[in-house]
Amino acid sequence: MAKFSDAVALFKLGQFAEAEKLCALVLASTPQHFDALHLSGVLALHAKSYQRAADFIGRALALTPDNAPAHNNHGMAFMGVGDFAQALESFETAAALKPGFAAALGNRGNALRSLGRAAEAVASYEAAIALKPDYAQAFNGGGLALKDLDRPDEALAWYDKAIAADPGLAEAWDNRGVVLQDLKRFESALASHDAALGLAPDVAQTWSNRGVALDYLRRYEEALESYDRALALDARMTEAWSNRGVALGELGRRDEALKSFEQAVIHDSGNADAQWNLSLSYLQMGKLAEGWAKHEWRWKIPRLKLVARGFTQPVWMGGASIVGQTILLHGDHGLGDSIQFCRYAKLVSDLGARVILEVRRPLVELMRSVAGVSDVVATGDALPAFDTHCPLSSLPGAFATTLETIPSPAGYLHAADDKVATWRQRIGERTKPRVGLAWRGNPAHQNDHNRSIAFSDILAFLPEGLEVVALQKDITEAEHALAMRHNIRSFASQLTDFSETAALCTLMDVVVSVDTSVAHLAGGLGQRVMVLLAFNPDWRWLLERSDSPWYTTVKLYRQDKPSGWTAVFEKLRADLALLAAF
Repeated sequence: MAKFSDAVALFKLGQFAEAEKLCALVLASTPQHFDALHLSGVLALHAKSYQRAADFIGRALALTPDNAPAHNNHGMAFMGVGDFAQALESFETAAALKPGFAAALGNRGNALRSLGRAAEAVASYEAAIALKPDYAQAFNGGGLALKDLDRPDEALAWYDKAIAADPGLAEAWDNRGVVLQDLKRFESALASHDAALGLAPDVAQTWSNRGVALDYLRRYEEALESYDRALALDARMTEAWSNRGVALGELGRRDEALKSFEQAVIHDSGNADAQWNLSLSYLQMGKLAEGWAKHEWRWKIPRLKLVARGFTQPVWMGGASIVGQTILLHGDHGLGDSIQFCRYAKLVSDLGARVILEVRRPLVELMRSVAGVSDVVATGDALPAFDTHCPLSSLPGAFATTLETIPSPAGYLHAADDKVATWRQRIGERTKPRVGLAWRGNPAHQNDHNRSIAFSDILAFLPEGLEVVALQKDITEAEHALAMRHNIRSFASQLTDFSETAALCTLMDVVVSVDTSVAHLAGGLGQRVMVLLAFNPDWRWLLERSDSPWYTTVKLYRQDKPSGWTAVFEKLRADLALLAAF
């Protein structure tokens, strides 16, 4: 007759298959054997057969409902099947039955985090650690919860404590690398991922995370190798397919990038990052119809930090009549996006609607010049009554925009005459050709490390014979000192909003800008603009061409390789030298 004690002995020796067979024999003769049912559930957990585990342990608990370890293991089974609410209930029952049960409190934190209740999760992890100060998994879980709360420095400290408690915990090393990426400490992030792989070389997620760190370090070929390693371990890993597409795009292998994004979507059509990357790839390649169709996935990507407004009024996405209605067009992305897409207000107005435009406060005064707009409201201020609404970035899709039907490419913004007069008096008579210069965008932008340029780098390539005016609002002390040494005029403190910057831009013969809001502002004003672009540019600048269908006065200067601006600066200097000669 099979003995349960033999099954336990085999389990302790790691002979799980044999232990499972013995448990089955025990249960064949004694179906109500609590311990055999419980151990069968634990063995199913080891085999990642979570529904079987839940069934076995559920049967065991029906016999002995006050067993705390069984409730804890039941919760782990529910976690495995994705029933986090039921898992939470199981862990809380286990903790109530057995005060001081650190594992149940740690697992409770995992369930709370999975339910999106990160702050409560941190408290549960803290309670577990109070009972077990060297609880590495709880420190690791707390780091994940703190990352969810956008507290990366604290998350890093928790991962460090997890590693101090258990240096062999590969997951903590990997998670530490991810949060170091958030902190823009990319070399350290790479070292942390490598440490994780040294402990657990066959984890696809770690290879994918390592690839992301290499992407940020512009080591795209190596990143591609990491993604391929991840996919060799898990060919259905959507994240790795999508990240692989990003690396291929940075290498200029656009068709391969598109196929990689498409493969990601095939494996998981509900993956927002993959769908969003596919949208951007289509748009960048000029396949606008396909791109707009997937553009709405942006709302489901946390890192973009877009805020769904939750209006009770319906969203307008084109097609439906809006004659006689009041429509709210609201900014949903960056300042540059609002500037680029506000041009659609006239098209909406031409459909018979009264247009209210809501934008961030620095844009309000400027946007009063946009044709078709009846009223402009600052984000956060009380809104007037409206019947329907549309995010600004959704308007190109709503109008089924093609490269040939982009509205108002020759200029649709206007600087106020009184502000222009004030700035003309402020900067004085023009004695040389005037060049407005913007070299840096928002540092929070995901691709800012590729698109922004060090002020000192561009200065070396500016020819003599020009009056250069800084258009940056946020100049550092070091940049201000450098501008003074090079006789570059700066009015940062007086650029209080975009209406002021617009007025200053109109007094320039040309604006030179990296891919940031100033480039859109100058283009929207119909000013001559020279835009400096990274090798893999934002979608709106398309590929290979030196002009833009969005702005007819723009000339594009593109990197010819994934890094290094020297070739771009040489072309820029040659064109600026021609300007200086007149």
